[in-house]
Amino acid sequence: MMSSSDAGERSETRVHRLEAEAFIRAARGKRILDVRTPGEFAKGHLPGASNLPLFSDAERAEIGTLYKQVGREQAILRGLEIVGPKMEQLVRAAHIDVADPAVYVHCWRGGMRSESLAWLLGLSGARAHVLIGGYKAFRNFALKKFAQPLRLIILGGRTGSGKTGILHALQRLGEQIIDLEELALHKGSVFGGLHSGQPITQQTFENALAVALEELDPSRPVWVEDESQRIGRVRIPDDFWRQMAHAPAVVVEMPVVLRKQIILADYGDIDRDQLSEAVQRIEKHLGGLRTRQVIEAIACGNLDKACDLLIPYYDKRYDYALQRRHEEDILSVRCETCVAEDNAAKILQAAEALLNGMTTPPLS
Repeated sequence: MMSSSDAGERSETRVHRLEAEAFIRAARGKRILDVRTPGEFAKGHLPGASNLPLFSDAERAEIGTLYKQVGREQAILRGLEIVGPKMEQLVRAAHIDVADPAVYVHCWRGGMRSESLAWLLGLSGARAHVLIGGYKAFRNFALKKFAQPLRLIILGGRTGSGKTGILHALQRLGEQIIDLEELALHKGSVFGGLHSGQPITQQTFENALAVALEELDPSRPVWVEDESQRIGRVRIPDDFWRQMAHAPAVVVEMPVVLRKQIILADYGDIDRDQLSEAVQRIEKHLGGLRTRQVIEAIACGNLDKACDLLIPYYDKRYDYALQRRHEEDILSVRCETCVAEDNAAKILQAAEALLNGMTTPPLS
């Protein structure tokens, strides 16, 4: 029979502590357990993390008050009193895979909450990895990541140019990409949230972007779709946005008739009331008359006419934004098809000299 000292020694060998960068790399595709409270988790969390809270928000507040007013020992005892009855439930909820028992655990600062769960899961057969410094350390890592110099190429084009499809076609051709809209769960325009579910928080977006950047090879070019700094409710971090603003741009030029096909394919199945509500949100920019005309066209099911009325508005906005770039940093590529793979191949061929001549920008 194994003694308690043997069990403690065994669990200790199953707890590994990793700095943020190593933690993110090792945890890729693995089970990440965030033991903070539901309220902390909701404000922001790592991509793919599951919330397995040791305490509820109210319980954590109670323990914090005890710590300040009575002392550390009483706070710890109260914490043990709360967690004790939950131990079996916590182990079951962790869903330890016998074939791959690795789990990655963190709390706010890499303190008692993550260490306690790691110890418990270690006793239960898991190979637990704890994030040194916790979520706070990861956030510091993430914010520094946005300033890392990259060989960015901006994929631009007017609305309906199929940029997102081309971006992923470039990835299938072996290019590195960052899909900001996918990370933000929003397609960018006033209509961009109609396909999305619950909007994410700024922290969660930044965390997802930092992890995506960590997976890149900084010596190779990285394609990023042209975006406003704000995508839905989230904002591209300033350091990364500055890199985007100074990067060369490859701009897709596509006939309006093809762009309309792409727009209708993307938004044609959206509820008419939702489309109309989205149009109303830009009424002050569209003007009252055009807004009414667009809404009437949508109500009649004439989305083709609605596109004809909206496209000039979006084209004007995009053309104005494009003027902020230096002319010598813009390469225009004419695309005569809606097929993303064909357009991606054409863009790569046209941008070959640009890609070969790129160097990683120096640290500012």
